[in-house]
Amino acid sequence: MLLEAMTFGEVRSALAEGRRDVVVPCGAVEQHGRHLPLDVDAVHADRLAVEVAERLGTALVAPTIRVGVSPHHMAFPGTISLQPETFQAVYFDYCRSLAAHGFENILCFSAHGGNFGPLAEMEQRLNDLVRPETRVIVFSDLHGLIDVWRTAVMDGGGDPDRVGGHADVAESSVYSCLRPGAVRTDQLVCGYTGPVDDEVLQQLFTGGIKALSDTGVMGDPHGLSGAIGQLCVQRVADMIAAHFTQRMRADSRRS
Repeated sequence: MLLEAMTFGEVRSALAEGRRDVVVPCGAVEQHGRHLPLDVDAVHADRLAVEVAERLGTALVAPTIRVGVSPHHMAFPGTISLQPETFQAVYFDYCRSLAAHGFENILCFSAHGGNFGPLAEMEQRLNDLVRPETRVIVFSDLHGLIDVWRTAVMDGGGDPDRVGGHADVAESSVYSCLRPGAVRTDQLVCGYTGPVDDEVLQQLFTGGIKALSDTGVMGDPHGLSGAIGQLCVQRVADMIAAHFTQRMRADSRRS
């Protein structure tokens, strides 16, 4: 189902067989505290895209847009950030290309919180860009994702109060699941552990994460486990797939 691993003939056959949905994931290359590599969000997006496509049963998976909108992490070395206009232009070109080949539902989501706002803002513009037969659908419920992480951490035997949304027990567990042995467990440190509401997110995205956390962590990674990570991946994939399914059904009824 990975578009980039298929030949054009295989893609043509898949389209002819009715596989006209395509998932377009995006991530980031940015700091995730001292204990996680910069590729966390891109690796997470890769896996979630496959999980979502498997749940839909009708979708192929486009290559992950690996660099995202991360200016709030630029105080930490190694972070690479796109301007929102650049990020939008890349998504425009992805959607224009995929629509031209006959995909009917282009399903966009992010594994990086900083991309949620830009994705939501450009959803209508993306729809206006593609041919009338194609719909662009965006998942952008950041609060919902964090809530799912909290529930998954609790159900996995962890402390949901350690979920803060960035390099915390949930995200660190996800990376431990996807890249066993890659978490620098001797470097675990706590970060900001207050509420994660709209006011805090606004402060994060406008003032940078360092205004809230010198460690670059939102939450606390202690207590991470691969089992919690697996649960987080499954629950988030369920949520994203359900959103896309609901939107596709609603759009189909309207048409």
